[in-house]
Amino acid sequence: MPKETMTSRQRVLAALNHQEPDRVPIDLGGNQTGIHKFAYEALLKHLGIDAPVTIMDAVQQLAQPCEAVLERFHVDTRYVRAGAAADFQGGIVVQQRDGRRWHDLVDEFGVRWSMPDDQPFYMDITHHPLAKATLDDLRAYPFPKGDDPGRFVGLRERALTLRRETPYAIVSGIGGVVYEICWYMRGLEQWFMDMVQQPEFCEALLDRTLKFWLDFYRGFLDEVGDLVDVIMIGDDLTGQKGPLFRPDFYRRVVKPRQKQLVQYIRSRTQAKIWYHTCGSCMEYIPDLLDNGIDVLNPVQISAANMDPALLKSRFGERLSFWGGAIDAQHVLPVASPETIREHVRRNLAIWKPGGGYVFNNVHNIQALVPPQNIVALFDAAYEFGFYG
Repeated sequence: MPKETMTSRQRVLAALNHQEPDRVPIDLGGNQTGIHKFAYEALLKHLGIDAPVTIMDAVQQLAQPCEAVLERFHVDTRYVRAGAAADFQGGIVVQQRDGRRWHDLVDEFGVRWSMPDDQPFYMDITHHPLAKATLDDLRAYPFPKGDDPGRFVGLRERALTLRRETPYAIVSGIGGVVYEICWYMRGLEQWFMDMVQQPEFCEALLDRTLKFWLDFYRGFLDEVGDLVDVIMIGDDLTGQKGPLFRPDFYRRVVKPRQKQLVQYIRSRTQAKIWYHTCGSCMEYIPDLLDNGIDVLNPVQISAANMDPALLKSRFGERLSFWGGAIDAQHVLPVASPETIREHVRRNLAIWKPGGGYVFNNVHNIQALVPPQNIVALFDAAYEFGFYG
């Protein structure tokens, strides 16, 4: 086995600067690069690691990987996340509804997320607070304060500890969700109708979410803009076969607001800007590059027109890819460890040349992925990830 010659931070930064590091960097533990609690529990048992299971994302039911797991898989990233506003009374409330027991969480925007007790896999939206709102209702609706100081208590201290005491790249939690929060609040069907019937409502709501995130990143970057290496933002724009809504609406209405946010972040930090959209997003990659992003995630290689070789050849000199390690829909959950190892080897051979790649599954590791397959995934990443 070749020897490592770089620190994790050097490795990640080299890759994102389109240089070939000693090996491909490996990520695990983000809101879009994480692991479901059930898969994590099985993994701990399989590895013989005695550690508590802490939920770090209640909606997706993602576990916070412990240091022993991160070290076992040679993970090069560590995360620093802001919190909620100081006066936010969040928390899960158990309710009886429709003959079932529900775990409900109302977020800062007033969206209620719910998980049934008898199917505790993840939360879905069960209340859209702006479902019947008029423009006047929207203008009067109390949005959370993006730059509330309570969000950032202890943030700099945590980031400084990582910078001074560890070799890892520092990555933010996910933010900048300018578009998706709109339909969370409105309801997807009504939002799509608004695009046609009252686009002025869409623009007004997008302006409110944009303001929240501009305020948020002002406060966040005041604290750690000089310490973080990667800023993660995202909005799902596409599905399995292509855009989820009309590209002209994206380019006319959504994109200018996304670009304003990206350019603001770029003006405040040297960190790379990482953008998440699931699905077949080939059509939008030029737009995302124009917005100013550096990195695309999750690189859903099972979606239409998302072939790794095509993506690498067309955009590899300008865009880094973070994910795309394996088909997470049809291979990782069901294939043998040997097949998974071969898929990783083949995909790494495509992604590696010239740098510009960070290894991760396509999105989060889901609940029923066998632990043997998770081990095969990350062990193959380490074995086949070395350059030279």
